[in-house]
Amino acid sequence: MASVITVKVNGVSFDMVRVDGGIFNMGLDKGLDNTAGTNESPAHSVTLDGYYIGKTEVTQALWQAVMGTNPSNFKGDNMPVENVSWKDCQEFIGKLNVLTNKKFRLPTEAEWEYAARGGNKSRGYKYAGSDSIDDVAWYDMNGEEITHPVASKRPNELGIYDMTGNVYEWCSDWYGIYTDEPQANPQGPTTGPGRIIRGGSIDDLRDACTSTSRDNDDPNDCDSDMGLRLAL
Repeated sequence: MASVITVKVNGVSFDMVRVDGGIFNMGLDKGLDNTAGTNESPAHSVTLDGYYIGKTEVTQALWQAVMGTNPSNFKGDNMPVENVSWKDCQEFIGKLNVLTNKKFRLPTEAEWEYAARGGNKSRGYKYAGSDSIDDVAWYDMNGEEITHPVASKRPNELGIYDMTGNVYEWCSDWYGIYTDEPQANPQGPTTGPGRIIRGGSIDDLRDACTSTSRDNDDPNDCDSDMGLRLAL
């Protein structure tokens, strides 16, 4: 398993998993998988420096500890916070950084996908930790249209949970079309139709829950299947 640091804020602890830097092929060429969305191609080489990413999605307990409120539709301390917009996430992260004296942020889309794939320990699974989605995810066929406690399915190769399903996770990037140009630590375009969301959710078919599947939403929008995962 990857190394882990534990952070505590207002009585709530959470873990951040180390993702060592490396080079990977981001995206998926359409010809290799007929379930791949057209916006997942072309596959292209990405080089990333090392970083930390949340072992789980941000829980309602952590959001409550930082913000003093809980906007979630499906209540439970160990459930993922949801019904939060991209802008809500930025406010939360700003307050968290003041409380912890750290520099938390949302992951970039490339960081998110690399971690979901298992980083340099990747075994090439279609979903985050398995080729069988039911092993690792809550999605439309087993989620019963409600979110579930974090880390209640199997983790991926790095020991990270729920990067497939449960709730969509906001990324820092604006949405943009892939090119085949190699990139290093990409931050995404300077503007776009919406901010990236990744991972699929309890409301999605399995094809929307792969490690390469991508979508976007207005940064002001929120829904009961949209949450976040921290990076550092």
